[in-house]
Amino acid sequence: MEPLVDIVLEDDRWEAFGLDALATAAVRAAFAELGLAETGFSLCLMGCDDARILELNGDFRGKAKPTNVLSWPSEERGVAAGETPALPVAGEADDPEHLGDIAISFDTCAAEATEAGKPMVDHVTHLVVHGLLHLLGYDHIDDADADLMEATEVRILARLGLSDPY
Repeated sequence: MEPLVDIVLEDDRWEAFGLDALATAAVRAAFAELGLAETGFSLCLMGCDDARILELNGDFRGKAKPTNVLSWPSEERGVAAGETPALPVAGEADDPEHLGDIAISFDTCAAEATEAGKPMVDHVTHLVVHGLLHLLGYDHIDDADADLMEATEVRILARLGLSDPY
């Protein structure tokens, strides 16, 4: 059974892009890399545009600009700098542990992929993995945490046949 990724599309371009299948594959690869069960967890991924993510970035981070991805973990899983966060415990199939919510902007992702000269599907996959790791307690506030998070992302992306984005 696949992990539950509830997809909310506020921009129709995401449906044509195939965000649902991409997100499911990314979450499955991350769960496999981290040793998490494929059942007993849920998360919500909203595919939106720059106008919506600008609003969210302003409301939640006080930043008056669009961004590529935002994450809202269901609970804080912080640890000492450079330490791997404790993994959540799976809930029941009919009452999964909600990991949190992610929003991703089509406009910013497309612009970044073009600027970097990489396929948008690769960039979006990386950002879904990045957002999921934030839900699991990873961050990049200091160098030790950034190194850990980036190394984890690289391993997960390798499972999907994608190269190191850094």
